[in-house]
Amino acid sequence: MTLRHFHIFLEVCDTGGMTSAAKTLRMTQPSVSQAIREMEEYYGTLLFERLGKRLYITAAGQELMHYARHIVRLEKQTVSSLRGYALLNPLRIGATLSIGESVFIPILQRFQKENPGQKVFSRIANTKELERMLLVDELDLILVEGAVHSEYLIEIPFAGDEMVLLDNGKGEAVRGKDELADKVFFVREEGSGSRLLFDEVMQENGISFQYGGIYNNSESIKKAVMAGMGYTVLSRRVVQDEIQSKRLRELKVPELSFRRTFRIVYHRNKYVSAQMKKVIDLLRRAHDREDASISFDEATDA
Repeated sequence: MTLRHFHIFLEVCDTGGMTSAAKTLRMTQPSVSQAIREMEEYYGTLLFERLGKRLYITAAGQELMHYARHIVRLEKQTVSSLRGYALLNPLRIGATLSIGESVFIPILQRFQKENPGQKVFSRIANTKELERMLLVDELDLILVEGAVHSEYLIEIPFAGDEMVLLDNGKGEAVRGKDELADKVFFVREEGSGSRLLFDEVMQENGISFQYGGIYNNSESIKKAVMAGMGYTVLSRRVVQDEIQSKRLRELKVPELSFRRTFRIVYHRNKYVSAQMKKVIDLLRRAHDREDASISFDEATDA
């Protein structure tokens, strides 16, 4: 097998057909078919099922696709490193909104201070989208609080986090879970780790409620709750200022716990570069220093 075979195979996977892959690669369709046939003969298994005029990737093809993406990526990294291009090759890091609004920027700031000249590309998205990007090698590391599902991913815990129940503090405070029945809640979108934890805890406690709004950012949720439109559950890290200024009120309901763990995630077949190791070590050091609360102001200035 050659890198050419892997490039052709991945293009067929991404475009969904031999003809479209040939057009993108500026090859003839028979040449693409021949390359796939050679791979199937070499590995002794079908990589695609040909049903009518459509092409379907097999389980074996799915398995090979994960390895092929990282073989191609590793080849690119090798070329970049040997040509002295490493500093211009950005480290690609993603984070969920909860992490992005609390610990992500200080960590990036500290990393770039310790590694001047190293470019970094950062992305904020929900857990589901970040997992997808990691699996197709669009990111090197992701920081999430939600569950990832692929067997190809390695997870490293680096901090604890607590989500808190909130209202605007204008009315009588809710003190028991039964008082939350049929209340209106503003929540994050599906695919968000925060949304998943909220739904699980509410379901486990048998609390029926209404959705007042589904938003893809915490700021809009906070504004809706401060306006008295309903309740929410958000990370304590992103509502500390609003709680201190009494624009939001934390509600203590002993039966409910919204605790979770922030985790570093990367692909198990990924070559863990020196720069990736530095980010992982930086997150672990900050966690150890702050005993899971991670006040990064001190970490950033250290």
